[in-house]
Amino acid sequence: MEQFDKHTMPLRVNSLDILKGAIMVLMAVDHVRVYSGIPSNSFEPAFFFTRWITHFCAPGFAFLAGTSAFLYGQRVNDKKKLSGFLLTRGLFLILLEITVIRFFWTFNFNYSNFFLAGVIWMLGWCMVIMALLTKLKPLAVGIVGLIIIASQQAFKFLPKVVPNSLHVSFGKFWEFIYPSGLQGIEGVTILYVIVPWIGVMAAGYGFGLILLMEKEKRNKLCRIIGISAITVFLIAGSLLANSKPTTNESPAFIFRLLNQNKYPASQLYLLMTLGPIIALIPFAEKARGWLFNILSVFGRVPLFYYLLYIPLIHLSALVVMYLSEGVISFDLYSTAPFTFLPEENRWSLPLLYFVFFINVIMLFFLCKWYSKFKKKYPYGILKFF
Repeated sequence: MEQFDKHTMPLRVNSLDILKGAIMVLMAVDHVRVYSGIPSNSFEPAFFFTRWITHFCAPGFAFLAGTSAFLYGQRVNDKKKLSGFLLTRGLFLILLEITVIRFFWTFNFNYSNFFLAGVIWMLGWCMVIMALLTKLKPLAVGIVGLIIIASQQAFKFLPKVVPNSLHVSFGKFWEFIYPSGLQGIEGVTILYVIVPWIGVMAAGYGFGLILLMEKEKRNKLCRIIGISAITVFLIAGSLLANSKPTTNESPAFIFRLLNQNKYPASQLYLLMTLGPIIALIPFAEKARGWLFNILSVFGRVPLFYYLLYIPLIHLSALVVMYLSEGVISFDLYSTAPFTFLPEENRWSLPLLYFVFFINVIMLFFLCKWYSKFKKKYPYGILKFF
């Protein structure tokens, strides 16, 4: 990652592409797990850590999306253009979530029974909000983001100031912002609320200022911020884990420490996940070799990867079902990523990783081709992928 200049801003920052690529690969592990029927709340070590390593995905992608927006703004040097890009990209992501992506998850159009506000929905709305926030100075945006993250629980109590006569209608809206126990829209499952994720993206935008610094200072700050976040998490998380009463059936301390709340993402969850990602940036700058080249390919075309890998994983699950049981049941995945398979139909962990590995290999060649195609024709809607 070279020293940046507004007039010589590189089109890609390889270290960020590597980290985004790693995040995309880890995300595939979790979504293969979804279709395998293996529950997300298991404390069996192999299952637990298969789920836990994927916790870095949503925070890392939201944070780095903010950083990428900052770098794009520096390159075009036009706030109006940056705001317009974020607005149109955000609305495009929202449209994809409620149409194409929803179908890829479920292979049905039964919206009346199940509609998901997932990660792409969240990223889209955060970009729409960022289109407004980027009118502020980057430092101010970053500070706003940190304040939202730190004070997120306050959003739970905001509906209390709304008159009782408006609670029902207000609740249908507010549950998309932060869970407050109000009645949302029937048939809609909200997996990712906007808060604190808008704070994460805004913090990533402000973090872009650090990437403009001289190399040694930049790397030092990344290590300080990352290690400090990890340290705070270990201390605060350990104190919290030990403060709760336990029984003989309680999970071991390491599981209580690492099993932080993701929905919505707590402060400890974000410290646990963003700390290592920030600390790894200096190492990603120096990363070389075939593995990092592969990750960089995925990181250059993340949305293309995402749109391919969900239907690919879904189809793989149906193939596994047919080979093992001789039948195909679309109903088992009609509310994916919320799925339940009878214990006798759940995959083994080796099968999960085998399917994941085969899918990633196929995705690599497709993403490599598309990356070259996009570089040759960087026009119109292709810039969103």
